[in-house]
Amino acid sequence: MANHSWLSPKLLVNALCFSLSKFDPMHVARSPVVFILYLCFIVSALIALFPSEFSTEGKMLGRADYSAIAILLLLTIWFSFFSEALAEAQGKAQAESLRRMKKEIMARVIGPGGAVIEVNSTMLKLGDVVLLKAGDLVPSDGNIVQGSLLLDESMMTGESEPVLRESGGDRSSVLGGTKVLSGKAEVKITSEPGKTFLDRIIRLVEGAERQKTPNEVALTVLLVSLTIVLLVVVVAMVPGALYYGISLDMGVLIALFVCLMPTTIGGLLPAIGIAGVNRVTMVNVVAKSGRAVEAAGDVDVLILDKTGTLTIGNRYASEFIPAPGESMDDVVRASMNASLMDETPEGRSIIMLGEKLGHKREMALLEGCKPILFTSETRVSGLIAKDGTSYIKGSLDAVAKRVKEVPAALRLKADDISRSGTTPLAVAVNDRAIGLVVLKDLVKPGIRDRIGELKRMGIKTVMCTGDNRLTAAAIANDTGVDEYIANAVPEDKLSIIKKEQSLGLLVAMTGDGTNDAPALAQADVGLAMNNGTSAAKDAANMVDLDSDPTKLIEVVTIGKQLLITRGALTTFSVTNDVAKYFAILPAIFSPTFPALAALNIMGLSSPKNAVMSALLFNALVIPLLIPVAMNGVKYRSIGASSMLKRNLLVYGFGGFLSSFIGIKLIDMLISWMVRV
Repeated sequence: MANHSWLSPKLLVNALCFSLSKFDPMHVARSPVVFILYLCFIVSALIALFPSEFSTEGKMLGRADYSAIAILLLLTIWFSFFSEALAEAQGKAQAESLRRMKKEIMARVIGPGGAVIEVNSTMLKLGDVVLLKAGDLVPSDGNIVQGSLLLDESMMTGESEPVLRESGGDRSSVLGGTKVLSGKAEVKITSEPGKTFLDRIIRLVEGAERQKTPNEVALTVLLVSLTIVLLVVVVAMVPGALYYGISLDMGVLIALFVCLMPTTIGGLLPAIGIAGVNRVTMVNVVAKSGRAVEAAGDVDVLILDKTGTLTIGNRYASEFIPAPGESMDDVVRASMNASLMDETPEGRSIIMLGEKLGHKREMALLEGCKPILFTSETRVSGLIAKDGTSYIKGSLDAVAKRVKEVPAALRLKADDISRSGTTPLAVAVNDRAIGLVVLKDLVKPGIRDRIGELKRMGIKTVMCTGDNRLTAAAIANDTGVDEYIANAVPEDKLSIIKKEQSLGLLVAMTGDGTNDAPALAQADVGLAMNNGTSAAKDAANMVDLDSDPTKLIEVVTIGKQLLITRGALTTFSVTNDVAKYFAILPAIFSPTFPALAALNIMGLSSPKNAVMSALLFNALVIPLLIPVAMNGVKYRSIGASSMLKRNLLVYGFGGFLSSFIGIKLIDMLISWMVRV
């Protein structure tokens, strides 16, 4: 997916125009903090327009000052809208690049009796079966029911490497708009027009249905509560001032209220959330909601598949081992026969290894044979020949249930193979176990370091694998995962997710098959692979367009970055507002109580300049922090307490200090302009 930088001139211009439309009162009312700023602007503007009606004569601030205050408040509001519009414009640019991919495509629909009818893709209905050949564009989302296709999915992933999709497995899903490079297949349509995966991506990326996340809602409630408290404090100053004979300007009270309320984080809050979703999109992951990204930042447990996630992917046959008293030729022949109908990469590798050793496929066995298909329950596959001879392969325990006896020496050899981190498959002819096939499974380079990074984040990692306990233990040791589940069936993933959630923990997992759909739906963060089934993608709340199961690590990092950014800018906003106290309060009381001039530790030139300097700095700090909101605070794998200390030091003290420096510099500039 195209990466649209928010620094692009075109994007900045679009955001500028879009931000002006947000001054609609209906939109303003959605943000309580900005809405109060809007009311303060209206009051200041009215006083500037009708000064005689508000008795401004003889007070600190005159008509020109109120005009300046109104302009500064308008700038503050506009900068808040601009930050939100910039984040939205980035998402809209990404959605527009996807929208250009949508084309009206002609499709060959297979009708009753096998007749082929050519129709426009917009006329396709759920359940229609279409015929695809080399050079065609896939008209809509679907699943291959017969045949195989080599597809170009670069329009989605940005990668030029073609991908294979075939019937009868978890890699049968095809996406509308992708191009068929070779092959022929019948595809059953799984989406109505306008409801394809690409259509959903466009709506999600452009934020058309964005809703506030729970943490964002909670922070908004906190900001509103804090604003109400400050409003009560400011209003309560009026009778106190009258008691001491102090005449307070309405503009000074507005400045005090605006500078002390959390305008900075209030203005940047929408941009932070939208930018977080955009960052996930930039790593080719589509998040179906901001809630999913936020949940990723709070994940406690990560459920990982072994194959394709922790290991390179498809295992391949590396060795045949005969049982005592059996010949090598018999083991190779039986292994190849058991794999004749196995179209998995593992099955093909067994046949290829047998051919390298000089054996040929016995294709005649396929005539009149009965296939034995692999299931998660039986865990064996093979065939029964026409003469009744059965050839099966599978895990040693599964094969042991189908034969009279497994030689003790074969069991010991299988244990040794498992302890080395490779996988033994038992091979049997009729009711006799005759040997083993060794499947090699390589751990991905650098995966141990990535698992270590997750541990430093405080995330527990659990590996689920269908391998036996010894192989699982060896892989777990090599990768450094905290726990592992061996001999796992799909239901085990669902069970462990529910178990961890019952302890109050948030769980994330990856999956690509239909049998993963229940677990993906149950997980707090479910990342489905783009090359997986439609059921898996519908059940998950995120889809990885690159189909890389380890991408979940990046998603967790981005989720944590979102939460840390929100916390860091909230800290900055609060400490920044506290510093403004030392600019505004002396301006209010020191003319009447000279002793309070000691509070003017910034040495500001005059009360009027102090008010204007604080308001101008309050407006400027929002655009200055837009890069932080858009790019996020860099996440480091350090403990929560260390992260808190760092944020307090950098953003807490930084917010306090920057306010002092910024207001003083603006005051010096105003004083110089007055003298000139």
